[in-house]
Amino acid sequence: MIPVDEYLRSSEKPNCEYRDGVLYPKPAATTIHGLLEFMLLVMLRRLGLQAVSEVTVKLSATKFLVPEVIAAQVLQRPYPTEPVLLCCEILSPEDRLGTTLAKCEEYHAWGVPFCWVIDPIKRTAWEYHSGAEPVRVAGALRAVELSAGLEELFSALDARTD
Repeated sequence: MIPVDEYLRSSEKPNCEYRDGVLYPKPAATTIHGLLEFMLLVMLRRLGLQAVSEVTVKLSATKFLVPEVIAAQVLQRPYPTEPVLLCCEILSPEDRLGTTLAKCEEYHAWGVPFCWVIDPIKRTAWEYHSGAEPVRVAGALRAVELSAGLEELFSALDARTD
């Protein structure tokens, strides 16, 4: 058990999430993970949103999570304590879809209306909107008027920089 203030002062890697005094390390990010995070940031910023990766969000006094990407019209600083518009999770090989969708339910309970879950290995994605069931998507991820094409998103995985 560690106190919240100690968690918030920590800058250790890997990044950890905090639930009721317990740290939960996130899996180490891979190159594929980083490429998808970058593409999501580019696509969301192109849509006029502020978007950042790996930023801690405060869901309650004893719960701090770290989505891969968050987006909103304006993001709070130093980290969001009010719900953002969108939380994106990218599955690591160690992650399970059900566990990640449960994390989206935590974001929804906090007030986040839209979650996207992306599987870079299977090149699939799900929209999980608050008040609805998760839906596997083909073509594009959507959140109100926002749209991020899967073909463009996954194109980052095929690009060579030789």
